[in-house]
Amino acid sequence: MIEGLTITMDIQDLNNMRLFAAVVSHGSYTSAATELGLQTSKLSRRVTALEQELGVRLLNRTSRRLSLTDAGKMFHRHCVALVAEAQAAKLAIDQTRASPQGVVRISCPPGLLHGQVSPILSQYMIDNPAVRIVLDATNRRVDVVEEGFDISIRVRLLPLEDSDLAMLPLAKSHRILVSAPSLIATQQVPTTLDELRLFPTLATAHASERYQWHFLAPQPISFEHTPRLATDDLATLRDAALRGAGIAQMPKELVQDDLNKGTLIQVLPELTTPEGSVHAIFPSRRGMVPAVRSLLNALATGFTASSSTDQN
Repeated sequence: MIEGLTITMDIQDLNNMRLFAAVVSHGSYTSAATELGLQTSKLSRRVTALEQELGVRLLNRTSRRLSLTDAGKMFHRHCVALVAEAQAAKLAIDQTRASPQGVVRISCPPGLLHGQVSPILSQYMIDNPAVRIVLDATNRRVDVVEEGFDISIRVRLLPLEDSDLAMLPLAKSHRILVSAPSLIATQQVPTTLDELRLFPTLATAHASERYQWHFLAPQPISFEHTPRLATDDLATLRDAALRGAGIAQMPKELVQDDLNKGTLIQVLPELTTPEGSVHAIFPSRRGMVPAVRSLLNALATGFTASSSTDQN
């Protein structure tokens, strides 16, 4: 700061400081105007306006040369520093746009995280060492914009509600009835919904506290029941099913590994349920930084590979 001088400037004045620094650097208005692509008269007026704003003369003008006043010398040092900081800021943004780096905030339901998303995130961090991930494992519906999330992974039944957010489909979701072999072994395997009523059930909790499983085939029907356990934590629901506490309706993608191992078996496989969607929600595609874009691509690739493996 120039001693004894208080400077109050808006954005236009900051640009005038850049123009003033260019005039000093080139040694003349003509050379600086040519480099900046401005008219010499306009450049001169901008520097004069800056001097009037500051209330001091910055340049001594003669017909042959320009020279800095003492105040101009002080002020020029600050202008050069300002231009350097502006260039550094632009370079930082350019680097951010050029390669994945920085922090990505993401939310994901714990069940889906443990089943499919966690390996994708781990591999992504190995492939992109300059990216940090802040992960919120939660079943609650986060507000992506208000809470500052870059990505939120959701599992919802179709059709999805309208939203101003951008969406990337990752996979289709199908719910199936599953049970531990130990539970089924205690009595006859259920072959109808009436026989299913003889078994304890486990369900996803919701506000209405009215529990129904909806099926589309072989004909549309709803199965109303009173679960022994109702929870919004799919990981807890899966664990209870694995331990034989009851029959649960679970997203197939979350229990596929258990089905492959035989630790869970599918019950009434002929019953089909409404299709759901696993998808990523994010604020906008416009201005998306490479770290977010590349992580979305990694999620899409990872889910596609997982789906292909399950079908083989």
